[in-house]
Amino acid sequence: MNTLIKQIRTIPLLLLGLLLSNTVGAQQTLTLKEALNYAVQNSTKVRKARLDIDGGKYKTQEVRAQALPQLTGNAGLTYNPIIGQLVANFGGQTQSIQLGQNWNSSAGVQLSQQLFNQQVFTGLQAARSSEEYYNLTAQLTEEQIIELVANNYYQVLVNRQQLNVVDNNIKNVKVTEKIISNQYENGLAKKIDVDRIKVKLTNLLTQREQTSNAITQLENQLKFAMGMPVSTAIDLPKTELTEVTRLPALADTIALDSRTEIKILNSQDKLLALQRKAYVAEYYPSLALTGNYTYSSQSGGFDFLSSNAASIGYGASAIGLTLKVPIFNGFLTRSKIRQADVNIKKANEDRRESTNSLNMAYENAKIQLKNSLNTITSQKQNAQLAEEIYNSTQNNYNNGLASLTDLLDTETALTEAQNSYNQALLNYKIAEIQLIKSNGNIKSLL
Repeated sequence: MNTLIKQIRTIPLLLLGLLLSNTVGAQQTLTLKEALNYAVQNSTKVRKARLDIDGGKYKTQEVRAQALPQLTGNAGLTYNPIIGQLVANFGGQTQSIQLGQNWNSSAGVQLSQQLFNQQVFTGLQAARSSEEYYNLTAQLTEEQIIELVANNYYQVLVNRQQLNVVDNNIKNVKVTEKIISNQYENGLAKKIDVDRIKVKLTNLLTQREQTSNAITQLENQLKFAMGMPVSTAIDLPKTELTEVTRLPALADTIALDSRTEIKILNSQDKLLALQRKAYVAEYYPSLALTGNYTYSSQSGGFDFLSSNAASIGYGASAIGLTLKVPIFNGFLTRSKIRQADVNIKKANEDRRESTNSLNMAYENAKIQLKNSLNTITSQKQNAQLAEEIYNSTQNNYNNGLASLTDLLDTETALTEAQNSYNQALLNYKIAEIQLIKSNGNIKSLL
């Protein structure tokens, strides 16, 4: 039943993938959640991580096979063109006895079952733990893809807003250009003013082209991160980049136990401990049950396992126990154990560094959120004030009360304020994603 539900939930994602990958000519509106779900299903890194999960399961089966009965069959056929003889003395007379027949054939089976082998049993534990490790690695890969796609998504949105700023500036400068051109024709403006406004317009058109190309490149990066064909045309809703007015709830510290990175470290510690245990197990004796059965046939003519008057056939079997006791291997096992101890100590250092890194990322995300929100608030007010100043300066210029230099300066100030506001929005969104990730809730974006 659970499998059926998972399949039903997967169908919309697959349909979305087919729709987006097969549609090149028409743009498809792609929300953030749709982009993230598409990436989780189609990202190459995620798909490879899931293949590692399958590989881990097969590795467990491989190790488990060593603890199961081992059954081997064999058969052989030998022709002896010259048969050896045994020379013996019977009652003072020397006689020779032929050893065997020209044709010898045999077939049999051999059975071996481990009764006690600590290395095999420990290896089976490690294989099971490795399955957990691969599952956690796949989960971490998904989280990293979600973070990457979300960041790229917001970068596209911010650059599109910056493109809108450039378009509005071009529109305003064109109006000013028309006014100056009319004034110049009527002898009310200088030629240098006409040239300056044309230079400004040309620079804005160049800036627009560069911004447009940058958006295309960012969209390609987004589609590549999603695992989507780069040729697919997409469109992102403008409503995805909403205005921010207040901070979310910020805790002083975070519980790292829920972080996938910590779970992976825990899994690694378990694997390293089992590896050491496997090395120690090399000191232990091993006990195996063995058994075999062989049927042989000898004949003066060609045959295979036949039993008649001209041939001799017989069977043989044996059952036994094989005990192996390690005595001395040149301190090889001791060296392996000491290497395992070093790896465990290094893992402890990795844990200490990772814990500190995760806490640092959380603290930095909180600081970035606060800074970005302050910048958003101030730059929004600054942009509104800059727009008022620009409109007032433009009106004064039209009435001959302001110079062209004043008008161009206020236009530049307006552009900078609007771009600063958009950049602050981007910084806030990126910090917000990092904060969500720090709390172990990155998949909530799905």
